[in-house]
Amino acid sequence: MARSVLIRTRLLVTLVLVGMVEPALPAAAQMLNQTPAVNVYTLTPKRIAASVAGVLGLMGAVVGGVAVARTTRRGTGNARRGAVIALLLGATGLLVGGLVVATADGGLGTGNGLGGGVVALFVGLTGMVLGGLALSRSRRSA
Repeated sequence: MARSVLIRTRLLVTLVLVGMVEPALPAAAQMLNQTPAVNVYTLTPKRIAASVAGVLGLMGAVVGGVAVARTTRRGTGNARRGAVIALLLGATGLLVGGLVVATADGGLGTGNGLGGGVVALFVGLTGMVLGGLALSRSRRSA
């Protein structure tokens, strides 16, 4: 008697589990057959915008670094101009990178430029910090 109850219980549990899993099988098979949304090397508009923002931020960081180096020398008038250019380029990279990150629909690898946008944020911020440092040093020495 106890053995037949155990067999019936196992059969009932198996039927319940199959009943729960069976409707999910077509959806799982469809997910396995999906191709990625975008190829790794495809340039989407958001990836291009993130790349441009990263390049602008990088240019701001380089110009800011040169401007900081020039503020230590006496008699050079290009440090202030370089600092202002670094601030502008860094702010542009920061804003465009932030816009790309804010409007990204998916995660990394979906073609939304999220990775490039994050890099542009950091590089643009670095350019702004270096430009601000060079500007404050050039005001102090003048």
